[in-house]
Amino acid sequence: MGSLESGVSMKKDQNLGRVSSFSSSRIERSQKPRSRFPRFLLPKRLGYLQWICTIVVFSLFLVVFEAFLPGSVVERQENAKRKLEFGGFGDLSYLKEIGGFEFGEGLRVKPSRVLAKFQKESRERNVSSWFETGVRFGYRKPQIALVFADLEVDRYQILMATVGAALVEIGYAIEVLSLKDGPSRPVWRRMDVPATIIQPNDHAGLFVDWLNYDGILVNSLEAKVFLSCLAQEPFKPLPVIWTIHEKPLASHVTQFSLNGKAEITNNWKKSFSRATVVVFPDYALPMIYSPFDAGNYHVVPGAPTEACEADSFVLSEESTLRNNIGIRHEDLTIAVVGSQFSYKGMWLDHALVLRALRALLTKFSSETNASSRLKIFVLTGDKNSNYTVAVEAISNSLRYPKDVIKHVGGDELEDDILRLASIVVYASLLEEESFPNILAKSMCFGKLVITPNLPMIQKYVDDRVNGYLFPKDDLNALTMIVSEVVLANQLSPLARNVASIGKQTGRNLLVSEAVEGYASLLEGILVFPSEVAPPKPVAEIPSKNKREWLWIIFKNISGLACRNRTSLSFISLDQIQDHENNGGIEKTDAVPAGDEAFVYSIWEEEKEIQTINTRKKREEEELKDRSDQPRGTWEDVYRNAKRVDRLKNDLHERDDGEIERTGQPLCIYEPYHGDGTWPFLHKTSLYRGIALGTRGRRPAVDDFDASSRLPLLSDSYYREILGEFGAFFAVAYRIDRVHKNTWIGFQSWRLTARKAALSKTAERSLVDAIQARKHGDALYFWMRMDSDPRNPLKQDFWSFCDAVNAGNCRSAFSDSFKKMYGIKHDKDALPPMPVDEGTWSTMHGWALSTRSFQEFVMFSRMFVDAMDAQMYDEHRRTGHCCLSLYKDKHCYSRVLELLINVWAYHSARKMVYIDPESGSMQEQHSLKSRRGQMWVKWFSFATLKSMDEDLAEEADSDHPKRRWLWPLTGEVFWDGVLEKERNLRHQQREKRKKESRAKTERIKRRNHQKVIGKYVKPPPEETEKGNTGGATAGR
Repeated sequence: MGSLESGVSMKKDQNLGRVSSFSSSRIERSQKPRSRFPRFLLPKRLGYLQWICTIVVFSLFLVVFEAFLPGSVVERQENAKRKLEFGGFGDLSYLKEIGGFEFGEGLRVKPSRVLAKFQKESRERNVSSWFETGVRFGYRKPQIALVFADLEVDRYQILMATVGAALVEIGYAIEVLSLKDGPSRPVWRRMDVPATIIQPNDHAGLFVDWLNYDGILVNSLEAKVFLSCLAQEPFKPLPVIWTIHEKPLASHVTQFSLNGKAEITNNWKKSFSRATVVVFPDYALPMIYSPFDAGNYHVVPGAPTEACEADSFVLSEESTLRNNIGIRHEDLTIAVVGSQFSYKGMWLDHALVLRALRALLTKFSSETNASSRLKIFVLTGDKNSNYTVAVEAISNSLRYPKDVIKHVGGDELEDDILRLASIVVYASLLEEESFPNILAKSMCFGKLVITPNLPMIQKYVDDRVNGYLFPKDDLNALTMIVSEVVLANQLSPLARNVASIGKQTGRNLLVSEAVEGYASLLEGILVFPSEVAPPKPVAEIPSKNKREWLWIIFKNISGLACRNRTSLSFISLDQIQDHENNGGIEKTDAVPAGDEAFVYSIWEEEKEIQTINTRKKREEEELKDRSDQPRGTWEDVYRNAKRVDRLKNDLHERDDGEIERTGQPLCIYEPYHGDGTWPFLHKTSLYRGIALGTRGRRPAVDDFDASSRLPLLSDSYYREILGEFGAFFAVAYRIDRVHKNTWIGFQSWRLTARKAALSKTAERSLVDAIQARKHGDALYFWMRMDSDPRNPLKQDFWSFCDAVNAGNCRSAFSDSFKKMYGIKHDKDALPPMPVDEGTWSTMHGWALSTRSFQEFVMFSRMFVDAMDAQMYDEHRRTGHCCLSLYKDKHCYSRVLELLINVWAYHSARKMVYIDPESGSMQEQHSLKSRRGQMWVKWFSFATLKSMDEDLAEEADSDHPKRRWLWPLTGEVFWDGVLEKERNLRHQQREKRKKESRAKTERIKRRNHQKVIGKYVKPPPEETEKGNTGGATAGR
C-alpha cells in the first residue's frame, strides 16, 4: 500500500528461477573468451575416478566442519521439541535461536504517515501566514458535516456522537446529514445538533451545498453516494474524511474481477481516491482494502464496534448456541485466540500456550469424564488453511485426550465461542500497534482475559484488576495463573470479579485515542477562512469527553440495540452488483403481454407513415433541383454569400425558453461551474445559465459558455480568481448578441442552496416593479448582508469586508482606487459606506437595467485591472494573496462580491431590498441620507466614459507590451476606432481598385498572336453573277 509500511519482507523462493538463471549464465560464459588459467589447472580429460575422489573429500570436510560447530540446527530443534513435550520451559528466549521459529518479530505494521504529512503542511501554512499581513477575525465557528447513510443506532452513531461532543467542546459546530431517518435523530436533537434528512433525486442529485462546511466526515460504505457527489466540481477541494469499519467489499472485489465487472471496481477506486483521508479502526482493514489504496489510508484506533457486537449477541439464546457447538453448562471452556495477522511462528505460540494449559488436566483427572468437561478452542482467522492438522499434531504431541482441543477457523463461530467461553487466553507474542480487537470483544462479553505483558496490552489491562498478565518469556506464570483462577472446575470468585471489571473496561476502550485521533486529523487537514475562529488545541479536550462512549444518550431509546451493519453492507453491495448486472433501473414500465399485438400494430403503422413522408420529401427535393432557378448577377451571389458567412454563427434552433425570454423585460443569469451545481439551477424562461468552464455545462439547456465569449476565462487562473464575477464580463462583451432584455439580473446558485433565491411570488413582484418603473433606475437585491452566515455579528460594510478578506479589504480598495484614478498616495481614497439601519447586497443576487449594468461593468473593468496590477506578481509566483491567510485560488472574488454596493451607492442609484419569499420591497440608504457622503463625480458616467476611452486609445494606438488585464476583460472602443475602421475600409477599397487597374493593364500589354490567314470577301459583282447563273439553271 502507498500509505502503510509493513516490515514484512516478502521473500521469494530461492528455488524459483534457478533454471533460467543457470542457463543464462551458461550462455554468457559460452560467449566470453575462455581464460587460460582453468586450462592450466585442469587437465584436458578428467576421469570419473578423479571426480568421485573430489566429492568424497569435500563431503568429509563438511562433516568435520559441522562437528566443530557449537551446536547444529537439528540438535537445537530436537532439544526444543523435547523441552516442549516434557515441560522444561521457563525462559523462552532460547527459542529465538531455533531456525524457522519466529515469535512475530519479523512482522511490523507501522502506522500511516498521512497525519504527519498533513501536520507538516499545517505548520508550513502557519509559518507562511505569519509573514503575511492578514488578520483572523473569528466571527463564526468551523462547520463540520457528519454524513450517514441512515440514522439507525449502530457503531457509527455512537462513535460520531462521542467525537462530535468533544469537537463541540473545543469550538466546532457540527451538523448531521443522512439519506434516511431513524431512531438516532432525537439523540442528535438532544445534543443541540441539527439533523437533516436528504431526499436524493435520481436526475438532479443531492440538494446540498457542501461549500457551507469546512470539513466533511462520511461514515460507512453505504454512504458512498455522497463521495460521488463530492467528486464533482465545485466540491472537489473540500476535505473529506471517510470512516470505514466494514469488511465485505474486499470479498466483492474478487467477485467483480471474476465476473468481468472491472468498471465497478474502478468506481470504488474513484471513491477511495476522492476522500482526503480514509480512516480505519485497526491495522488489518487497510491491508484488506489495499487494492483501493490511493496513499490516503490512516488508522484511528478505537470504536464501539466490539461492544455493539457483544450487545447484539446478548439478545440471542445461550442454550441454542451451546447445542449447536456442543458445549454443556458444566463444561469449562477456554478460547485460545491470537493476533489478526498470520505469521510463521504462530503455531509455536499456540503450542506453548497449550503446553501451559496441560495443568488443567490434573484438576479433571479424578473424574471419569475429564475429557468432556474441558473444552479448548483454538481460534484463527483463516478458515481456508490446513491449520487444523497442525493443531491436531500439537494436541497429540502434548498427549491431550481426544476431543479436548478443537480448531475453529474463520469468523463465523468466533463470537459464539467467545460468548460461551469462561477464559480467553491470548496466545500471540506479536507486538501490535493497537489493542487487539478480539481481546476487546472478549472483555465486552465479560470473559476472563489472560494475556502476555505486551506493551500495547499493558496500557489497558491491569494485572489482577481487569485481567491477568504473564511475562511473555515465562509460560510457567501462565500455568500458575490458570491453576489459580480455576477452582472446583469453574472460575474462582476473584476471577469472576476481575472479568466483571474487565467488561466495563472493554466497553469504553480506546475512547481517548479515538476522540484525539479525529480531532488531530481535522486539525491537520482543515484550512479556515479569515472569518472563522480556529478551534482549541486537541490537548484542551475535557477529560469527561474522553472517558467513555456516549452510551447513556442512546439508552433512552427503548427496545433497540446496536445494529450489525456488516450484514447490511453485504446487502447493499449485492444491490449495487445487481444494479450493474441489470444495466441500471429501467425508466419505463413493462408492457403487458395482452397488449403486445396492439403495440406492434401501432409501431408498424408509424413506421409506414415515416417511410411515406421520407419518400415524398426526397421527390420534392429532386423536382426542386430540376426546375429552373432564377439567376441574378454575380454581385448578388457575392452579397448573399457574405451574408451567410456573417450570420452562420447565429443560425441555431431557438427553443421555447429563448422565445419566451425575448418578450420579457428581465433575464436573470445564473453563473455556475461544475456538475455539482446543476441541482440548484432553474429551468424556467426567466433564468439562463452561464457555464464558467468548458466542462460541466448542462446538456439540452439554453446555457452558454463564458469562456467561448470572453477568451480571458479560458485561462484557469483568471477563471478561478474572478469566480462568478467573470460571468459579468462575459455577458457585457458585445452584449447585444446574447442579451436582448431591458433589465438584467444575476443570482448565484448558492442562494438556491440556502433557500434564499427568489420565489414565484417575488419574481412576479420584481417583474411588475420593473415594468411599472416603480423605483426608476434602481438596484434590486435579495440577499442581505446581515443575513449572511459569514456575518453572525451583523457587522457594518467595511468590517464585514475585512473579516472575509483577512483584514485587508479597506487597503485593497484604497490602493486600487488610487491607481485607478491617479490619486496621490498621501490622500484617503476609501469611499465611505455609512453605518445606518440599511443593509447591503452579498452573494450576487441583484438586478439592474441593462444600461446601468454596462456602466457598472465599465467601472469594474478598471477596478479589477488596478487591483490585479498590484497583486498579480506575488499571487502568481507564490500563490499567496493579501486577501487571504493561506494560498487561495479565489483571491479577488470576495472583494468583487461587494463591489456592486460601492458603485450603486456612490453613483446615486436607489438600492431596494426585495424579500425572496414574500416579494415585499424596502428601499435601503435613501438618497436624502446620502447627501454629502457620495463621491458622485468619481462614479459619474461621464468620468467613467472618459477614463474608458483613454484606456481604449492607449490599448489601440500604443499597443503596450507590458502585461495588461484591462483589454482582455471586454471591448476596446473609442472615437478613433470608427475613424480607424473608416480608413481601413478606404484602404481596402483603394487596394481593390489598384489591383483591378493593374489587371487591366496586364491584359492590354499582353502579347497577341499574329494572324495566320485572312478571309477576303469577294466583290459584289461576282456575287450577283453567281446568283444570276444559279437562277437561270433553275429555270
